[in-house]
This record gives sequence, structure tokens and C-alpha cells, in this order.
Amino acid sequence: MANFGQKPIAIDLFAGAGGFSLGIEQAGFDVAVAVENDPIHAATYAFNFPQTEVLCTDVTTLNSSVLLAAVRNWYARYEINPPFPEIDLIFGGPPCQGFSYMGKCEIDDGRNRLVFEFCRLVKEIQPRYFVMENVPGLGQKKYKSLLKQLIREFKAAGYKVTKPVQVLNGVHFGLPQQRRRLFLLGSRIGEKPLKYPKPQLSDKSKFCTVRDAIADLPNLDDFPQLYTSDFLELTDEQLKLIEAKAMPFVEKLRDIIGDKGNFAYPRNWNPRILTGVTLTKHSQASIDRFQEAIPGKLEPISRLRRLDWDAPAHTLRAGTGADRGSYTSPRPLHPDYPRVISVREAARLHSFPDWFRFHTTKWHGFRQIGNAVPPLLARAIGKQIITALRIAPSLPRLILDLGDPSLLEFKHLSAVRYWKLQFKSLSGF
Repeated sequence: MANFGQKPIAIDLFAGAGGFSLGIEQAGFDVAVAVENDPIHAATYAFNFPQTEVLCTDVTTLNSSVLLAAVRNWYARYEINPPFPEIDLIFGGPPCQGFSYMGKCEIDDGRNRLVFEFCRLVKEIQPRYFVMENVPGLGQKKYKSLLKQLIREFKAAGYKVTKPVQVLNGVHFGLPQQRRRLFLLGSRIGEKPLKYPKPQLSDKSKFCTVRDAIADLPNLDDFPQLYTSDFLELTDEQLKLIEAKAMPFVEKLRDIIGDKGNFAYPRNWNPRILTGVTLTKHSQASIDRFQEAIPGKLEPISRLRRLDWDAPAHTLRAGTGADRGSYTSPRPLHPDYPRVISVREAARLHSFPDWFRFHTTKWHGFRQIGNAVPPLLARAIGKQIITALRIAPSLPRLILDLGDPSLLEFKHLSAVRYWKLQFKSLSGF
């Protein structure tokens, strides 16, 4: 375990399933603590990040003493000395529905206040840097006063916010998806100021496409067992075919080739197992319509957009939960097959590696992806902080075992019980 504690330390607030955390880890950080209120998402995070202390709790009720006690637990678990340095980074994406273009954009939406809860914890803990992610809607004219107030509060807490505040598109950083997100970067007074990463790609002809991301995957319709199963065990021939068809983007996600700039802990996983591949049962009428859908265009009845092999995907959406009146998880149509894409295909478009697993229920899996910061975009932000810290990251020596797969199968009540037991077992809480 000696490798832990040799990297800069970060805390993830509003962690979800862990897309932002993975990108920050890839940039060269140890994410010591993650906070996530949803027990299902917190369990998925715990499976994929067994090295991180996970707190399943509401940020609005969280104080700095509890958060720092979790950091101390992390240091004690790995017997790291010195026992408690300062925190290098706090990052996170407060729930954004209140600012979303797809929503009602209500300025008094209670969820809008969560950005100030993020600010409160930054003020209390005083990390060297912070990064807050949100939808571009936060930069709208109607939220101008709110954004100014937020920046003023960060300034009063002793931070310089990098201006102008920018919206970054993941497609400019190698993501096979058009995904625009606003990032607020802050540096503690006295630290080297942060700069936004420069786009790595600006020519449409060089953008990563849907073909780069999913063309190697088998036709899931050939496996009827996937209507009831979340995973597929590949034969030797099928595995060789995937490896032969994989583009460089996928070769990195499957550990076939090295990924320069990725300093995350390798995970111990079986490349023969494809997960997140449960099929969706469509009516024959839907299949007939989907077959005729035009790539890049909306199918007129379902209003689902068909992916285009030779272009980046449009923005993947999370959908809505019971709190907004219905369970929806809008998914694009596969570019060839008359069906919606699978969770694994969506994960590829979001730059999640194939070892990363999601809840076995499709609705949860798609929400976990749609709400996540793409790891590739998060990594670009994380690298800017590593540069400001004047650190030259190195590849870790440890290979991590993933968590117990039962964490990915919880129903809500069983997940709540699990986290209640975890909370009681933590010392100092």
C-alpha cells in the first residue's frame, strides 16, 4: 500500500458513479474521499473505487469535521505518514437540473443552492484548489447575479476564480460526444492561478466519432440471453475480433495499448467479460420505425436521435427520476441496429473504460452515465491543477481489485441499509 499518499489529495463532492473522480485520478491525484447522497450511485462508486472512503450523505448536512475525519480514516487505513497533510483539491458537480436548458430553468429551484453548499465546504476546508462543474445554463443571463454572488463568496473565502468563466466541450478533448460543460476554477490566494486547458482538437475531421468508440462491439441482438442478463462472456474468437476491430480510442479503454497521460491505478478485471449489455425489448412497430431512422436525425415518433457512425454523438442525457414525476432515460438509437444503445455503448461514448461497471438496472446505469463528467474531460482539467502544483506524476505500482459485484445489484432499500451499516462502522463519526 506504500503507493497511496504519494500523490496530491482530492475530495469529490456530489460524486455520482465517479466519472469526475476517475478523470482526476487519471490526472495524478489520490481521491481520498467521495460524497454521494444517492445510495445506489454511492454503491456503484464504492465498487469502482475501492481505495476511496465513500460517504453516502446529504452535502447540506455535512460539515468539515466529518469530511476531514473521513480523510483521516483514509490515511489510517493505509498507514500513511505524515498522518494528515492539507487538501490539494476539492471538486464536484452539484446537481444541475435547476440550471439545465432541458429543464424549466427556475431561478428559485432549491437545487440551485447546492453550488453554495459546495462553496461552504471549500471555505471551511481551505483546499489549495477547487473545481466546480455545471451545465452551460449556469452562465445564462438570468443567472448572472447568482454566478456573481457565488464568485464573490469564493473570493471572500480567500480564492481567486479564473476569469472569464469558460464552457468546455468534451469533443475538443478527444471525447466521441458533443458535451458542453461549465467549469469554475479557483486557486487559494498565494497559490499559482489555474488556467483552463486549451482545446486539443478544433478540426471536425479529427474529432473522435461513434465509430471510433463502439464499432468493435458485437451485435448484442445476436445474444437473446441479454434481455435478462447484464454481462456477456466472450469466446476466444469474439475477444480476438474485438481486439482486431478496436480503434485507438477503444484500445486505451480496454488496456490493449498504453494511454499516455493516464496515471490512474490499474484495475484487475477480466477483458473477456462485457458488462452493461442488457438489451431493451422494443415492440415490432418501434423496431420498424427505428430501422428507417436517419443517422444524425430524430426518429419522429419516439423523438430519439439515431447516432451517426462518422460523427461524435450528441449529448447523452440522464433523464428524470421519480422526484420529477416519472422515470425516463432517453437513449439514442444505434447507428446500424433498430434499438437503443446499451449501457456499455453509452459508457464508451462517455470515455469510461471497459473495467468500469454500472448498476445492473439499465435505468440506473444510463442515469449514472448521463449525470457524469466524462473522465477524458475531467482529466484535462485535472492536468491543469497538477501543472499548477508543479508535480510530475508517475505510473502507480498498485493494481486494485474492484469491489463486491453485489454493490451493483442493490435495490433502494437494501442500499440504504448498507450505507447505514457503513456509517456506524466508521470511527470518529
